[in-house]
Amino acid sequence: MSRPVIEASLLAAKESDFPVMFIASRNQIDAYELGGGYVCGWNQKDFVREISLIAEKIGFEGLYYICRDHGGPWQRDAERKDALPEDEAMEIAKSSYVEDLVSGFDLLHIDPTKDPHCSGVIPLDTVISRSVELIAHVESERIRRELPPVAYEVGTEETNGGLTSIGAFEDFIRKLNAETSGRGLPDPLFIVGQTGTLTRLTENVGHFDAEAGMKLAQAAARYGTGLKEHNADYLSDQTLLIHPYLGITAANVAPEFGVEETKTYLLLNRVEESLYKQSVIDKCSDFRAVIARQTVISGKWKKWMTPDKTALSTEDILSDTGLTSLITETAGHYTFEDPDVKEAKEKMFRNLSVAGMDPDSVVLYKLKNSIRRYAECFNMTGLTKELSALFSLSFPV
Repeated sequence: MSRPVIEASLLAAKESDFPVMFIASRNQIDAYELGGGYVCGWNQKDFVREISLIAEKIGFEGLYYICRDHGGPWQRDAERKDALPEDEAMEIAKSSYVEDLVSGFDLLHIDPTKDPHCSGVIPLDTVISRSVELIAHVESERIRRELPPVAYEVGTEETNGGLTSIGAFEDFIRKLNAETSGRGLPDPLFIVGQTGTLTRLTENVGHFDAEAGMKLAQAAARYGTGLKEHNADYLSDQTLLIHPYLGITAANVAPEFGVEETKTYLLLNRVEESLYKQSVIDKCSDFRAVIARQTVISGKWKKWMTPDKTALSTEDILSDTGLTSLITETAGHYTFEDPDVKEAKEKMFRNLSVAGMDPDSVVLYKLKNSIRRYAECFNMTGLTKELSALFSLSFPV
């Protein structure tokens, strides 16, 4: 979501000794010629380089992996909005994957399940044929360029909070593996299955089903694949603590950390306002008003809101203090690179520094706690040393 989220992840991983996967959607990170991304304006090479520089800065020597999340055709908002033809969308997806490959990504999510030309669920055979075509293209380019192997993740989450049926899940793995094996392509490392989770606003509004999660994990394991859960944001500790024992091998979390960073900036803004009232500083940054307005104007919050709210005008929303605050917390992270927001944040941080505070440390502290919760619940702490002892491996950054 941002540089601080990357640094906090690596700091937490260094302190508690666990591996990290950095997952980037195509809206977040992509080639400049394909539109770039909203996270720091980075393309794939920038993303890999910046993570490496941050790891070097903090002395991180553990394991981290660079991953593509939801790669594939029509996975950028603009591509779906423009309803690109299938051939064009597939070629763009292939170009994006090749850029991932040459930039040093470790895992690629093959997700051809968005299609503006298809109403309802895309047929299974279409998903499989597109998945195989994309994997075959990446493997062909990888071999041609003499690059090291990459891992693959397949499938997608159903974002309605429902459950993946065991039969359809296993049918998909079986048919996909038959196709990849027949072409000499690698089997997937992860397959995505829906366990009932659903992220909306700043909470998980789905209904996690432990029994279904265990059955999906067992089905995946029968084919040598791990179950990867999406939409794990905001799950309770009680729910997360049972994940390892159900056999869930990985989980995606992203919006929660962006929300945590935004909430921390808003907290610091309240501190700044308090210092101003006590005449410790001469003038406030007006950060809250700036990020609120830019967040509402961006429209990025609409994917997290109910239809009755997305129909409201910008003026109507900004006149509703409660709704504006909710939208700002939910989607403020989309505006971190907005020039007005950056300027207001920098001014706020200067004011806090004058008062003797270290606002950067506060942000990292808050983010580390949010991130570390998942590592603790997934029983990952100390894992890198265990792997090193087991396999006699060293892990250079």
